[in-house]
Amino acid sequence: MKGALSSSGVGLGLGGLLGALAPLYPALLLLAPLGLRFGLPFFLGLVLVLLRSLLFPVPEPPYGLRVEGTLAVREGFTRWEGHRLRVKHFPPLEDGVYHLRGYLAPPEPRRNPGGFDERAWLLAQGVKGVFHVEQARRLSALPDPRTSFRARLAEGLSSPAKEVLEGLVLGDKRGLEDAYLLFQKAGLAHLLAVSGLHLGFLVGAILLLPLGRWRYLLALALLPLYLFLAGPSPSLVRASLMAGLSLLGLFLGLGAAGVVQALGLALFLQLLLRPEAILGLGLQLSYLAVLGLALVLPALRLPPGLKGYLLGGLAASLAVQAFLAPLLLHRFHLLPLLSPLANLLAAPVVALLVPLGFLKLLLGGALAWAVEPLARGLLFLAGVASQGPLLRLGEISPQGFALYYLGLLPPLLALHHLLPWRKALLLASLPALVGLATGLPKPVDLWLLDVGQGDALLARMGGAEVLVDGGRPEQGEKVVRALRALGVEALEVLVATHPDADHDGGLLKVVEEVPVGLALLSPAYQEDHPLVQALRAKGVPTLRPGAGTALRVGKGRIQVLWPRHLSHDDNKDGLALLLDLGRAKALLLADLPAEVEEKLAPGPVEILKVSHHGARTGTSEALLAQARPQIALIGVGKNPFGHPHPEVLERLEVHGVKVYRTDRMGAVRVDLGYAW
Repeated sequence: MKGALSSSGVGLGLGGLLGALAPLYPALLLLAPLGLRFGLPFFLGLVLVLLRSLLFPVPEPPYGLRVEGTLAVREGFTRWEGHRLRVKHFPPLEDGVYHLRGYLAPPEPRRNPGGFDERAWLLAQGVKGVFHVEQARRLSALPDPRTSFRARLAEGLSSPAKEVLEGLVLGDKRGLEDAYLLFQKAGLAHLLAVSGLHLGFLVGAILLLPLGRWRYLLALALLPLYLFLAGPSPSLVRASLMAGLSLLGLFLGLGAAGVVQALGLALFLQLLLRPEAILGLGLQLSYLAVLGLALVLPALRLPPGLKGYLLGGLAASLAVQAFLAPLLLHRFHLLPLLSPLANLLAAPVVALLVPLGFLKLLLGGALAWAVEPLARGLLFLAGVASQGPLLRLGEISPQGFALYYLGLLPPLLALHHLLPWRKALLLASLPALVGLATGLPKPVDLWLLDVGQGDALLARMGGAEVLVDGGRPEQGEKVVRALRALGVEALEVLVATHPDADHDGGLLKVVEEVPVGLALLSPAYQEDHPLVQALRAKGVPTLRPGAGTALRVGKGRIQVLWPRHLSHDDNKDGLALLLDLGRAKALLLADLPAEVEEKLAPGPVEILKVSHHGARTGTSEALLAQARPQIALIGVGKNPFGHPHPEVLERLEVHGVKVYRTDRMGAVRVDLGYAW
């Protein structure tokens, strides 16, 4: 281990990694002296990648410019005047040549916890602009030289088998839909992202051919063909670079490149080509997985025969999971606990399917009889394993990542006989104890989530969580992802302030996915309402409270201020809530009009969730004079109603209230500290 880590390839890779990260996080350059032990290769990698990043950055297109012209669209991207652009249109445009009209805009950053970061995703692919298409007229198809290969791959297969094989061999997951979720919950989703595993099975099959030294050259020649067919994903580029170095060394009689050294050299070359690729999840997972295998498997002494094969497969899966676990939990908030066993069972099937699938790209339906049952078997295995237990966790802080890998280091050193096991376990327990201790105090805060033109507010009240509304139906998945990212495993209380789709539509998805202890509904809800029926089906206790109802939740308190009586107007019968979070009070006004606000008498509050997305009919002068809030939260998106109304914003400004709105800022957090 020590010799492998001191190689020039590792030095180049680590230097290149720091050079790629430094423009994003300049403070990391303070770590450069730690590279002295790797000598000149480290600083050469650092300087070359840093200069590449600074001198040749991804150019920014002229944002706001209107564009019209004939452009080719391939896989959702196009090129315009030297810029590679993401094409945004509903429905998505198929590959082809179009006459397009629209405007250029920057990619969206992440707008919610657990949300999609379009800006980072596109930057990792060398893209800094989005072409928002307003009009599109298809002129012709776009020739794809891979079409005939893809047709042969699908020939003779049922639809489920075809979709699995397209994902497995080409990394094309567009047709999988529900099946992909099964693979994800089974811990097998990585099989549908073409990587070194797939390339290893393909190259391994070729090396079994009795062609002497020429089999290395044949395998080397097939690498660019596979890149062409499957597309140059970061993981496949990494695998191809590593395999190419090893195969060339074997063909020339120089021996195979060391895995860790080849990994470092591949990372350096990939980052030198595109430093911003470091932001891509695929690249991160790919290199971490191979690093885990390279550092763990060579240190194991496995028995020969079938027992050794099984133990080796299980150890390989555990090694990969150990290195990837925090990143997977951070990005997807779940980790299948049966994943090592599922991968052990899937490995022989995939080892057959990948080379057979590659041959099928060339031979077509002649191999359908062999591929069909194997693909069906893999799909069945994913379905069974997806029912297993899941470890769930919210987003992990940089300190959390550091503690995890610090805890992983001592067992690795002990595995390579560089540290006694007793001391290693003791040292590993220290970061674990620190991590547990930092998780003891529970956050007290408010999150106004960005659900477009709608409301969704999460209150974390020192160990118990309350969700008030959930946006429109199409926003439900976004709300669930935010809850998962924030570590919310169950809701103590779910509140639906009134039966408007922009407030309660997303709650149907929340009720389906997240356990709920108690639901508070406006008295305006009828028994046949879909949300009422969904709560009943889940066995969730439900209350329709009126003014005066109070609940103790976590370290805080919920008080219902309205309604006192029913008017049979959904907005007027909405729930007005006063949340006492200990260090601050928050008044949540649903869509109540000014005539109701006058009857509330909430007293002074620090935080106000303004009424009706900032509509002119609410947030009255009388309310502001009585409540005297310091912060105003406005849940709003693009809308034809003029929300928030200029008069409301002016009143808030006159009263010295600081305004935070989701249409401009994304999700808004009001941090009130922690509670024990």
